[in-house]
Formats: sequence, structure tokens, C-alpha cells
Amino acid sequence: MTEYHRDRLKGGCYFSQSRFWEHRIRNEDDFVKHVDYIHYNPVKHGYVRYVADWRYSSFNDFVERGILPTNWAGGIYPKLDLA
Repeated sequence: MTEYHRDRLKGGCYFSQSRFWEHRIRNEDDFVKHVDYIHYNPVKHGYVRYVADWRYSSFNDFVERGILPTNWAGGIYPKLDLA
């Protein structure tokens, strides 16, 4: 049950998911790390073999704009460090 449902039962009306975590982007490097994490996530969880194969990703748009190279992650998928 989400926090929204629990609080609604108590008369409250705010919403948050129990597994949600908030992070404020600190700088451009932090932003890049988080975008990389989002692009890599479908591969990490085994939904696709290559980042470009996830059709819902913004990765291919980033490639078309020249922001990322087509061989991003080089076929070798390192563990991304977001620390």
C-alpha cells in the first residue's frame, strides 16, 4: 500500500511511494551519471542486451543529437558508480 493510501485512510492527502528516493542533482557531472544510469538500467535488469534496443529510452535521441556515441558503453557494460 502506498503512503498515499495509508494517509488517505487517516484523512491525509499527500502521495509518496514507499520505495521512492529523492536526489537533488548537484552539478552537470551528477546529471550525466544519472542519465547514464537511466540509459543502462534496461540492460542491467536483463530486458535488452544493448542500450539502443530499449525502445522507450531517450538513448537513441541522445545519439541522433550527437550527445552520446552509438557505441556508448562499448558493448562492455561496466557497473555504473553513482556514489
